Amino acid sequence: MEEVVLLIVGAGPAGLATAACLSQFSIPYVIVERENCSASLWRNRTYDRLKLHLAREFCELPHMPYPADTPTYIPKNTFIKYVDDYIECFTIHPRYLTVVESSTYDFNGKYWSIMARDMAKCTIVNYRAKFLVVASGENSVENIPVVPGLENFSGVAIHSSCYKSGIDYSGRNVLVIGSGNSGMEITYDLASHGANTSIVIRSPIHVMTKELIRLGMTLVHYLPLKMIDGLLLMMANFVFGDLSRHGITRPENGPLVLKSETGRSAVIDVGTIGLIKNDKIKVHGRITKIKGKIIEFEGGKEASFDAIVFATGYKSTANSWLKVMDKKLALPKKQLPVLCQKIRYLISKMKSKSFYFPDKINTVHCAP
Repeated sequence: MEEVVLLIVGAGPAGLATAACLSQFSIPYVIVERENCSASLWRNRTYDRLKLHLAREFCELPHMPYPADTPTYIPKNTFIKYVDDYIECFTIHPRYLTVVESSTYDFNGKYWSIMARDMAKCTIVNYRAKFLVVASGENSVENIPVVPGLENFSGVAIHSSCYKSGIDYSGRNVLVIGSGNSGMEITYDLASHGANTSIVIRSPIHVMTKELIRLGMTLVHYLPLKMIDGLLLMMANFVFGDLSRHGITRPENGPLVLKSETGRSAVIDVGTIGLIKNDKIKVHGRITKIKGKIIEFEGGKEASFDAIVFATGYKSTANSWLKVMDKKLALPKKQLPVLCQKIRYLISKMKSKSFYFPDKINTVHCAP
């Protein structure tokens, strides 16, 4: 049994930022990571053309600004280099290939018991921690929805985490399922490489430019969200026009209110909308069934596809090992004791910044 003051689970940007903040107060910690590297989502499960969609001032990790020559919208490899420099700057030593399998809180002893597996040594490691920070993010396991007939699809079906570039799909009929930022950008990448591209848009979405989102995030310090949303929607109307004729509708709440209340982000257009308007990308509704390579959509329309890319997001795995959590709500079953002021300040700062983290803190559970 290893006694630790604070255990951080996850060495993505959120976990690393937590470690850096703790080090500023000389608070000892141990950080574990199930993969063999930090920021594994960015290194291993992202497409080649990816850039941060938010301006760099909203994506800095605590206590270390980007170099002055960093572009406003940061390419993937530049961000990974920044993460590596961050680890070196704050002397963070994640314990890689360490998978947490269970954690329970002892309300009498006021400590966490955490069991982890060291995959490199094939051994079990037990920790007893006064504090536990879950920074494993919401993007742990690929989420592929149930689609009738998918098991019989005779083409290639992959999750967006396996997609790298559209260069291998030139001339092929490809369907992207999912209209979040990844889905819309992958759709653009496929079309740009000569694929005959279609996308399934099942739910209302907000479409913004990166400049509009930057403006909105700057104004949140000065104006109410609803007022900013009104401004953003007016400007988006001017830029994109009425998209409903192309199968794209808007949610009832504005983009910033929606983000605040549900966590759903607006889509930041990289050129996809222009290709949709020019009919170079086709928009479909929900899939009703798949028969071989033929996919049927609601309304009875059918089309043949060689490949499907599921840009349908991820699921968190924290519920599988965080035993004090309500599996339905992902919240503590019992109210845990209040943190000491210093730790509470650090964690509140981290959670307030989590909107900007690519790998954000999805849950923080602590006990004194």
